Amino acid sequence: MLPKRSLREWISSLPVLTIMLLVMTISINEKVYSQLLVLGEHMFGDYYLLRGDNPKPSCDVNQNIDVALKAEVEKQRAALANDEFGGLFGSDVDEGAIRKSLEGQIDLCKQKHSMYELNQEKVTPAVRAFRLLDYGMLGLAGWGRDNAQVILLALIFVCVLTATFTNHHISLRALHYAIDYRVSAGFQFAANIALAYSSWGYLEVGYGSGVAILNEHTRWGYLIVFSIMSLFTLSRVFIVPKDAPKGGSFGKAILSVPLYVFLTLGSANYFLLLHSNTQGLVLYVDKMMDVADLFTKIALFIWAGLLLKQTYIGELVFRIFKPWQMPAELLACFAIFLMAVPTAYTGASGAIIVAMGGVIYTELRRAGARRNLALAATAMTGSLGVVLRPCLLVLIIAVLNKEVTTDILFTWGTRVFLMTSVIFLIVAIIAREGSLKVAPARDALVPSLRAFIPLIPYAIIIVTTVYFFRLVLNVQLDEHSAATIIPVAVFLIVIYEKLIGKPHEKLTDAHHDEDRQFTVEGSVRQATTATSELMGGLLILIALSMAFSGVVEESHIIQSAADQGDLFHNIWTATTALIVLLTLIGMSGLEPFGAVILVSGSVAQVAYKFGIDPVHFWMLVLISFEMAFLAPVIGLNHLLTRHTVGEKETDIAREESRDKSFWYRNERYLFPITVMFISMLLVGYGPIIYKEFIQ
Repeated sequence: MLPKRSLREWISSLPVLTIMLLVMTISINEKVYSQLLVLGEHMFGDYYLLRGDNPKPSCDVNQNIDVALKAEVEKQRAALANDEFGGLFGSDVDEGAIRKSLEGQIDLCKQKHSMYELNQEKVTPAVRAFRLLDYGMLGLAGWGRDNAQVILLALIFVCVLTATFTNHHISLRALHYAIDYRVSAGFQFAANIALAYSSWGYLEVGYGSGVAILNEHTRWGYLIVFSIMSLFTLSRVFIVPKDAPKGGSFGKAILSVPLYVFLTLGSANYFLLLHSNTQGLVLYVDKMMDVADLFTKIALFIWAGLLLKQTYIGELVFRIFKPWQMPAELLACFAIFLMAVPTAYTGASGAIIVAMGGVIYTELRRAGARRNLALAATAMTGSLGVVLRPCLLVLIIAVLNKEVTTDILFTWGTRVFLMTSVIFLIVAIIAREGSLKVAPARDALVPSLRAFIPLIPYAIIIVTTVYFFRLVLNVQLDEHSAATIIPVAVFLIVIYEKLIGKPHEKLTDAHHDEDRQFTVEGSVRQATTATSELMGGLLILIALSMAFSGVVEESHIIQSAADQGDLFHNIWTATTALIVLLTLIGMSGLEPFGAVILVSGSVAQVAYKFGIDPVHFWMLVLISFEMAFLAPVIGLNHLLTRHTVGEKETDIAREESRDKSFWYRNERYLFPITVMFISMLLVGYGPIIYKEFIQ
C-alpha cells in the first residue's frame, strides 16, 4: 500500500514531476512535428499550400483592358505634364507596353483565382482537423522555445527550496549534532543574504538602464528564491531538530556547511566587497539561462537514473557473471566497464553513482569483495564513461568551445576509455588479494546464458524505443536526442517491470532497497522525490560554480600567471602546469558542469594560446576532473558513494581495514586515484611524446 501524498509531495515532488513531463512533452513534440508536415504532404498533397486559408483575390479577372489602358495612359500623361524635371527622363507614353503589362496582370489574377478555388476544393474537414493538430503542435514548440528559461527557473525554484528545507545540499559531512545545524544554517544565511542582495542589485541596474528589462521574471525569480532561503536558514539558526544530540565541535560543524556556501562567500567577497559590483554575483549565476535547455536535460537524465534505480535491471545484469564465481577484482572490472554506457547517457559520473551505486556495491559484496574495494569501485562507477558518446558534459564543451566538435571529442574519448579500462584491469590484478581463477566453463556457461533470459524483455523495450524514434520520427540516438529517448525507455521499463515482469516476486535473494517501490505510481513518486532533493543541491552548486568561474575570469588570475611566468613557454612545463591547475579546480568542490564552464572561460584560452591542441586539452580536462573527484579532500564521487551506500558501511569498512597494510586501509581512495592518475599522465604527456620522439 502506498502512503497518502504528504504536503512535501504536493508542493515539491508533484511540481517537479509536472516539469519533467512538460520538458519531455515539448521535446517529443518537436520531433513529432517535423514528421507531421511530411505526413500531411503525403496524405493531402501540396499540404504546405493548404496549411492556411488563402484570402480571396481582390483583383478582377473580367477587367476591360481598353478601359484600364485609357485610364492608365491619362494618368501617366498627367504626371508628365507636372514633371518637375521637364521630361528629362522621357516624355512619351508607351501604350503598347502598358497594354502588355495589363494583360500580364490579368493572367496573374486568373492564376490567383485558380489557386484559391483549388485551395477551397482541397481544404476538406479532414484537412482542417489536421491543420488544428499542426497549429497546436507548432504553438507548443514555439512556447517551449520561448519559455525555456521560465521552465528552468521553475525547476530551480522548487528543487533548490526543497534541498534547503530538507537539508539535502551537498556537503563534506552530514548534519548530526545541534551545533552542526546551527553553524550550517548560519553560513547558509550569510551566503543567501549575499545572493538576495545581488539579485536586488541586478533588478535595480535593469530598471535604471532606461530600457526594457530582458527576462524581468527571471530577475524577480532569483530575488524571491534567495530571499525565502535567507529567511528559512535564519530560522534554522535558532530552531534545530529536537532529536539532534548535543556535542560536536565548531571545527567539524564547518564540514557540514554546503559546498555552494563557500563558493558564494568567495564570489561575494570579490564582487560585492572588493569591486562594489552589486549585480556581479547573480549576473554570472544568470548565465545558466543562456543554456537553459542543457540544464533541463541534466534534470531529465537524473530523473531517468533514479527511475532506473527503482528497477531490478542492475541485479539481473550481475546475475550473468555470478555462475563464473569471479574474484571480486575481476567482477569490479566488469562492473566499471558496464556502467560506462549508462554513464555516457546520464551525462556525468555522479548521476550514475546515485542511480546504480547501491546495486554495484551490494553485488560486489556478495561476490566476496572487501568493503574498501567495493566502495572504490562504486565511486569509480561512472569515471570511465564520461568521455563516451553521448555524454552531456562533452556536449557542453562543444557548445562553449568552437575549436572542438562532439564527433572528434567522442572519437578520442573512445580511445581514452579503452586505455583507462586496461589500466583499471592491470591495477586490479596487481592489487588482488586472492587468485584470478574462475569457475570452469562447463559449470558456468549454461547458467550464465540462462541469466540472459530475464533481460530479454528489457532489451526489447530499449531496442523498440530506439528504433521507433529512428524509423517513425527520424531521430537518431545521439547526444542531442538522448535526454528524450532514454527517459522514455526507462519509463517503459518501469511500467513493464511493475505491471508484467514483477521480478520482486521471483528474485527472492535480490538486493533489498527500502526506497524501491513495487508499483508504477510508487516508483515514479519515489524517483521524483529523490530527484527534487538531488537536483536542488546540484543546481545551486552549478549556479555558484558559474559565479566562481566569473571571479576567475574577471580577475584574469590565470592569464596573468601564464603571461608573467615561464611555465607556459614550454610544452612540457605548460602541460604540467595545466595538470596541476585542472586537478586543483576539480578538487575545489566545483560541480563538473560548472567546472567545465570555468575552464572554458579562462584556462582553455591560455592553453590554446600556448600551443596545446584543443582536443588534447579537453581530454586532459575530463580525465583530470575525474581524478580530482576521486581524491581527498572533497572527493565529490566519494561523497555521493557515502550518500548511496550509507554512513554505516563506510564506518564498518574503516574498522575492518584498521589492522591491514597502508594500501588496503586506504584502498577506497588509493585504487581509483592510482588508475586515474596513471591515465591522466598518459593523456597529458602521451601525445607530446608521440609528436616529439615518434612521429
